[in-house]
Amino acid sequence: MTDTPDTPDTAAAADIAALSFEAAMGELETIVRRLESGDVSLEESVALYERGHALRAHCEARLAAAQARIEQVGLGADGQPAGTKPFGEG
Repeated sequence: MTDTPDTPDTAAAADIAALSFEAAMGELETIVRRLESGDVSLEESVALYERGHALRAHCEARLAAAQARIEQVGLGADGQPAGTKPFGEG
């Protein structure tokens, strides 16, 4: 197995992967505010946009994973709980 040094992209991806949903969303909100302010250089804007894009994807993945874990209680013909099934399933 070959060890490859961390590139900025892989280090950033690992950093983002370690964030909780709340931390990633907070950072994403900060990035949006900075970009909207117009007080950053073009190069910094591009870097912020790229990190924001990665943070958004991370948040979407965390939400999808949470939704997949949510279960819905199914009721039997008698109106009593009859078990659970994945959320959103018929």
